[in-house]
Amino acid sequence: MWRDLAAIGRHSGTGGYRRYAWTGADADCRAWFADQARARGLAYEVDRNGNQWAWLGAASAADVAAGDAVVTGSHLDSVPDGGAFDGPLGVVSSFAALDELRRRGATPAKPLAVVNFGDEEGARFGLACVGSRLSAGQLTVERARELRDADGTTLPRAMERAGYDPDAIGPDPDRLSRIGAFVELHVEQGRALDLSGDPVGIASAIWPHGRWRFDFHGEANHAGTTRLADRRDPMLTYAATVLAARERAEQAGALATFGKTSVEPNGVNAIPSLVRGWLDSRAADQETLDTVVAAIERAAVERAAQDGVDVRVTRESFTPVVEFGHALRDELAKILMRAADSRPAAGGRTGGAREVPVLGTGAGHDAGILSATVPTAMLFVRNPTGVSHSPAEHAAENDCVAGVTALADVLEGLACR
Repeated sequence: MWRDLAAIGRHSGTGGYRRYAWTGADADCRAWFADQARARGLAYEVDRNGNQWAWLGAASAADVAAGDAVVTGSHLDSVPDGGAFDGPLGVVSSFAALDELRRRGATPAKPLAVVNFGDEEGARFGLACVGSRLSAGQLTVERARELRDADGTTLPRAMERAGYDPDAIGPDPDRLSRIGAFVELHVEQGRALDLSGDPVGIASAIWPHGRWRFDFHGEANHAGTTRLADRRDPMLTYAATVLAARERAEQAGALATFGKTSVEPNGVNAIPSLVRGWLDSRAADQETLDTVVAAIERAAVERAAQDGVDVRVTRESFTPVVEFGHALRDELAKILMRAADSRPAAGGRTGGAREVPVLGTGAGHDAGILSATVPTAMLFVRNPTGVSHSPAEHAAENDCVAGVTALADVLEGLACR
């Protein structure tokens, strides 16, 4: 599975992935998912928001009793020049976990499903977790229809070109009400497991995080004839704001990143009229995040006054802190401990398994979006470098296998006799 998926959307120059929503690479990933489902005799369907589902023990979500299904999965799209593991590891591991359950002869007492949520990274339309947000009612249809990519193509138009009906998008409460537990496996986007020496961990919470657009309006002019003293250069204000963001985040123990910029008129010999930068900020708690973003905005306004520049700040997305349900989280820990205790250790003995570490994360996930509606949990697989959203993202094969085994243990514990 990993080999078949690996070439899709990979850029020959960077080695990174460009699997953007509703593009050709995305279509190839979706075809791969459908093929994997059908090869296993799973019931395949696509919901109203373009999310893909593969059911074991049910012909469709409509055949599942309320709160009965156990679902696993993740996403297949990527950030620009992203790594191979963020998202796809969870989907591949989900199919592999079903294979492992069949190998064990485990008999599901509840319907099981694998899901691929669409447009999780938000690389094309600027909003993360579009598929799961629409299904959970956290993104209105009106707002979704206004989303545009850099070329001006709207989300509905992109879906239509890819062969999907954009008029169907919207909340999907009936489907979500049938899910009793959603467990997402994901490569860790940090080094906590590497430092602790554990191949697999359980998520405790997702930090609150959001994206803010800073528009710096100045005055376009000639780079070779305009005196420095006469300039209203928004690039200077933007640069000072980037440095201030780093300083304020460091002081508060938070994270702040300007990772995307657009410039008008974008000429080498022209002073910009507009610099637009997107801030991504995250913190362990809401108060700290609010404080950091407010401080960055103040720094931008103060510097803009010096430079003769106007600043407008728009919050484009926000996700509050997600504390995964303790009951399901604790149940996962018990299942994994029991499974580890039952397996032979060195010398053929059993028992003495280590507790599975529980750790927080600053990265957003579909599991975080669904947590307000569905009991959710996450498993993390060790990432030895901590690098993510980069071609250098990595997880060792034996750790990936450990992740599949852990996920199979969890699915067996939650859904099988």
